[in-house]
Amino acid sequence: MPALPLPLVLATRNADKAREIVEILVDHTGLPLGAYAIDVHDVTIGFLLEHPERIAVAVSALPELRAEPDVEETGTTLDANARIKAQALAGALCLATIADDTGLEVDALDGAPGVYSARYAGESASYTDNVDKLLDALGERADRSARFATVAMARWPDGREIAVRGEVEGEIARVARGRSGFGYDPVFVPTEGDGRTFAEMSPAEKHALSHRGRAFRALAEALLRPGE
Repeated sequence: MPALPLPLVLATRNADKAREIVEILVDHTGLPLGAYAIDVHDVTIGFLLEHPERIAVAVSALPELRAEPDVEETGTTLDANARIKAQALAGALCLATIADDTGLEVDALDGAPGVYSARYAGESASYTDNVDKLLDALGERADRSARFATVAMARWPDGREIAVRGEVEGEIARVARGRSGFGYDPVFVPTEGDGRTFAEMSPAEKHALSHRGRAFRALAEALLRPGE
């Protein structure tokens, strides 16, 4: 039976994103996965993914890092930023690494916030800060069409990589609704849904439609069929 090439490093510091990606991979592959936060000087730099019964051995085999890998997202595209993260962690930990970069593209704002979605309201912005800035920028505009796009990438220490893209069309709600999810979920209403925002859906409902769900299901399929 095909299996993911475990262990894998997940190159994100965002625990919400890590949880979502693990849920998507487990649901799609049917394979159990454990996630262990990789810390350097008490700062999480990523997560180690492995079968729960083998994760302790995989953790013990991780190299000891003296400094955090340089992961400055200076790319101007989702592909470039995903590659920066995957390359940095794959090189530092000598393990296959998966990463993603996600952008919300709002038509009335000429595609903003795009690659700057996570830091739209500043480098230390909270989810609420970003949502508030987006709603302020849109104001009462009638055109609220938007899309979420995710590039998911697997990168090996030798430079090999696989990259896939997932997108979902939708519109920006006039007020935030719902308590689930994270990021812009309270204001994104997918076209293929039933009028609810992502934050009003269960995780399974969101994953079925979302940009990240589509990207990581495609990436999982590519990893399950190496060499094709």
